Amino acid sequence: MSQGLTPSQTIGPFYFGTIIKAYHHQLAPPGVAGERIELALTLYDGAGVIVPDGLFEVWQANSHGRYNHPEDRRNLPLDAGFDGYGRASTDTKGCARFSSVKPGRVPWPQGGMQAPHISISIFARGLLNRVATRLYFDGDPANAEDPVLKMIDPERRATLLAKQDDKGVWGLPVHLGGPKETVFFDC
Repeated sequence: MSQGLTPSQTIGPFYFGTIIKAYHHQLAPPGVAGERIELALTLYDGAGVIVPDGLFEVWQANSHGRYNHPEDRRNLPLDAGFDGYGRASTDTKGCARFSSVKPGRVPWPQGGMQAPHISISIFARGLLNRVATRLYFDGDPANAEDPVLKMIDPERRATLLAKQDDKGVWGLPVHLGGPKETVFFDC
C-alpha cells in the first residue's frame, strides 16, 4: 500500500496572533575580530504591510570568512564565542535587530569567492515553509564578482542590498510578495 505525503501546515506556534518571541541576536560578543555591524531587518507582506509576528534566522561566516561548522575545515581562524547564528522575532514595527561582525568572503563551490553576505531564513504566518534569502552590503566592491548576485536579474539585485543609515545600522526591508518582492532562493 502506498501512502501519500502528509500535507504541510503553516509554521507556528502562534499565540494570540504572535509567534513565540525568540532572541539570539548577538552573534559576535565583545572580543571577536572584525568590523562591528548592527542589522535591522524589516518584514513586509505582499501588500507592503509590516509583519509584527515574524521570525528571522541569520547564518554567517566570521570576519575571516570561516563558518563555525564542522564541515568548514579550512585553515582560517575561528573566533571563540562566535557561532555565526542568530534568531530574532519581529517587533510591532516588523523589525528584528542583530549585532555581529561583517562576514569575510567565502569560496563558491564552483570556484571563485562570494562577496560578504549573511544568509537569512524567514518564518511567518501564512508560510507553509520558511523562505530563504541573502543580505549583501551595498557598495561592497566584491558584489560585482559575486556568483550568486550575477545569477539574479540586475533589476532585482537591490532587494538583497542592505543600506547603511546615518547611525551606521545596515537595514534591509524584506518583502514576502508584491511589486517589491525580495529575491528568495531554493535551499
